[in-house]
Amino acid sequence: MPRIELYDTTLRDGSQGEGVYFSLEDKLLITAKLDELGFDYVEGGYPLSNPKDHEYFQRVAQMPLRHAKIAAFGMTRRRGCAAADDTGMQALAASKAPVITIVGKTWDLHVTEVLRIDEAENLAMIADSVAYMKSLGREVIYDAEHFFDGFKANREFALATVLAAQKAGASRIVLCDTNGGNLPHEIAAAVEVACQVLAVPVGIHSHNDCDVAVANSLAAVYKGATQVQGTINGVGERCGNADLVSVAANLGLKKPGYEVLLPRGGERLTELSRYVYEIANMNFRSNQPFVGTSAFAHKGGMHVHAVNRVSKSYEHIPPESVGNVRRVLVSELSGRSNIVAKTTKYQLQHDSDLMAKILDRVQDLENEGYQFEAAEASFDLMVRKLAGLHQSKFERIHYRVNVETADVGSPLTEATVKLLVKDRIEHVVAEGDGPVNALDTALRKALLPTYPRLAEMQLVDYKVRVINSAEGTAARVRVVIESRDADEVWSTVGVSENVIEASWLALVDSIEYKLCKDDPAVAEPVSAKMAERAAVP
Repeated sequence: MPRIELYDTTLRDGSQGEGVYFSLEDKLLITAKLDELGFDYVEGGYPLSNPKDHEYFQRVAQMPLRHAKIAAFGMTRRRGCAAADDTGMQALAASKAPVITIVGKTWDLHVTEVLRIDEAENLAMIADSVAYMKSLGREVIYDAEHFFDGFKANREFALATVLAAQKAGASRIVLCDTNGGNLPHEIAAAVEVACQVLAVPVGIHSHNDCDVAVANSLAAVYKGATQVQGTINGVGERCGNADLVSVAANLGLKKPGYEVLLPRGGERLTELSRYVYEIANMNFRSNQPFVGTSAFAHKGGMHVHAVNRVSKSYEHIPPESVGNVRRVLVSELSGRSNIVAKTTKYQLQHDSDLMAKILDRVQDLENEGYQFEAAEASFDLMVRKLAGLHQSKFERIHYRVNVETADVGSPLTEATVKLLVKDRIEHVVAEGDGPVNALDTALRKALLPTYPRLAEMQLVDYKVRVINSAEGTAARVRVVIESRDADEVWSTVGVSENVIEASWLALVDSIEYKLCKDDPAVAEPVSAKMAERAAVP
């Protein structure tokens, strides 16, 4: 099968995106992960641009990579300067990178109006730069910047630039849609001509300004391109680059006959996507194709009913083929199929009355402002309660939160909590950085002597959303809290006109979920009750 090379430029082109930053260690970690999956090239940066990129190439040269080739990126020599004397060329030569990617001008507009040189000098700059790096024993990839705009404006000159790079020794010519303004049919037509003219492999580098970078990349492959450049999750300047996660999934799963990544590398695409998001400290894009948390999420009752019978009826690929999972969402739009799918672990599907009761409760609560799509732990607790399987670990008697301001310094927040814990009253006071933190601290202080494993739990996210904004400051709010321990991440929800009460409800659910899942004395009787219920038709 023909191999489609994946050339990743997350560390260079991707880092130019707004809000994207990678430390030196981040770049090395991402390089190792890309190598594990079988990416063919990893572009580390421009060694002359900053000390971090210079150090990256020194460090990465010591890494035992198994598959990926490291590429350093740079521009052609300056006008009127020999390649060997150009500081940019010297930095590329000193980078230790086995592959040098040189970008040059292809659009005559840039040559005459931006660089303000004649066409002959531009062709010489391209040829001299490629030939010099080739003479040093490096593999040279030539990036034809603005190729598609140049092809439309002056086809003869655009083709002359890439032929000059080929004649000078470039191993691959990559056609760049730098402005991201071309559509798939335009990309396909130009790539087809370039592949007829050139004798070396052709690549494609698409930007996403028209939201078709992945489509443009696939169109180029279908017309003969054998290398695709892009970034993980499509990050990059302006609207970003072609998302190599989607490119790899489409070529590996949707278009038989192409080889991409290492064997089973595609099954780790979700892992890779989220790994890069985490390192870059960016939020996951839930609706991201193939790897997003919503990519295989089903909410409508009719859809869930069909998927439960024949998964491909509403899924274009098996979720596990890209390392993702199917999710069934519960909301006011849900039907009985959603409830059955979400409660399978309880073996309650034969209890039709209970299924109806759960669905009614979900619809009533969502009408009040609850949302269980992002709070599955709260849904889990609700099912246990309605099924008579829940044993509460504590009861609230009352709580109070005081916020005192001073002339200087931050306000002082103090929470008082009174609970009934195993027939014992716990009455505690705790301070915090704010009302929610103070409540959380007080709850833990009251419960830790009885439930020491609660110390493993951490709150990792807190979100507040106004539900009925027309009510102004009296509006109802929804609070979603995300928590985690060593084994699991879970979310809970609370709704109230009082943001403190909504936070309390979400906090209590989060702690109850942790205590129930960890306590074998509770888990075993619950399992027995489930089995007993399942035996009753």
